[in-house]
Amino acid sequence: MKEKVEAVLEKIRPMLQRDGGDVELVEVEDGTVKVRLKGACGGCPMATLTLSRGIEAKLKEEIPEVKKVVSV
Repeated sequence: MKEKVEAVLEKIRPMLQRDGGDVELVEVEDGTVKVRLKGACGGCPMATLTLSRGIEAKLKEEIPEVKKVVSV
């Protein structure tokens, strides 16, 4: 499943990079995806929305086994 998650993150990554940020996959365990927001995304006040409505929504849409996404 880690490879599937990384493939979806590759689709999302260009949008984050346009704004000076990025996302790093840390771990996938029991349907929970742990990511680290980097660059501008790491300290952005909108990071929570980016994580839930952007990254988590896209991962759940493309990989039904994903239950939640958390930032570490």
